[in-house]
Amino acid sequence: MRKLLNTVYILQEQAYLTLDGENLVCKIDGETKLRIPFENVENIVCFNYLGCSPALMGKCVSKTIPINFISPQGKFLAKVCGETKGNVFLRVQQIDKFRAEGLLLTQNTMAAKFSNCRQLIRRTLHDNAELREDENVQKVLEVLKEGIDKVYEAESIEEIVGIEGFCAKNYFSIFNKLITNKKVDFEFQLRTKHPPLDPVNALLSFVYTLATNEVAAALETVGLDSYIGYCHTLRSGRSSLACDLVEEIRCIVERFVITLLNLKIVGEKDFEQKISGAVWLNEDGRRKVLSKWQEKKRSTMTHPYLKQKIPRGLLPYVQSNLLAKYVRGEISTYPSFLLK
Repeated sequence: MRKLLNTVYILQEQAYLTLDGENLVCKIDGETKLRIPFENVENIVCFNYLGCSPALMGKCVSKTIPINFISPQGKFLAKVCGETKGNVFLRVQQIDKFRAEGLLLTQNTMAAKFSNCRQLIRRTLHDNAELREDENVQKVLEVLKEGIDKVYEAESIEEIVGIEGFCAKNYFSIFNKLITNKKVDFEFQLRTKHPPLDPVNALLSFVYTLATNEVAAALETVGLDSYIGYCHTLRSGRSSLACDLVEEIRCIVERFVITLLNLKIVGEKDFEQKISGAVWLNEDGRRKVLSKWQEKKRSTMTHPYLKQKIPRGLLPYVQSNLLAKYVRGEISTYPSFLLK
């Protein structure tokens, strides 16, 4: 099992990353602010405009350390990574397997997603008795349950995508009820993505981006091509397979966001609204969210398939390894992540 190391987040927009021997160096206005040995770095996520030196990118490629470039508002821009580990035969197997078993994989992934959404709602109901009799909440639980049955009746991936859209619309219609601290500074009305139009959507989009980048990095380490998926359509520059796998762990992102709001870790002062209507986390807001996200990644969980305790930050690597074993034919079925 891969050792859980650190993800380095560069939040200062005017920061510049460079190389000094075996060290990653962060400079602002020519002054060194941070120096980290490469042995302590697993992943680099940059929210800065100035980027990094070619020498640093070359070093990261040689050490298979991905560098993710994200706008200060949280939009994924590009990724630099090393050569995919493994060999060409695994990638051929990946394409063949996804073509042959894409429908079944999509069915299992979406069924797991709906099940995990139900578990998240049930957890809130367990902690908040007044919601247990809420008709809208009970209706959504039933819609998600029916969604699980419907995906296995579907005859095409396109049909499943339609079912997923209907279930997601219903799920987010009660999302605001899951934010049980009524003293929060804002409410969630509906899911808006490009761009997010309120603070809750801004939080969701920001952390979804982090999770997707982590899954993409994990897939590269096990030799799978993160751009070749089975559910999301192929699109130049999009890690379609990472988008597929992140569907299973969206519940973790959503629970994380709900916790941030219920505990009032973030508030109105951590966001900024643009003239266009878009709402983004500001630098202080990003710092708070990333600090808590790293803290969550270090916490432990029992993996439902392995029956072993692992750091939560290793979940993308565990699922990527299981998918690679499935592609190679070492296991008969890819076990989607199910929240217990």
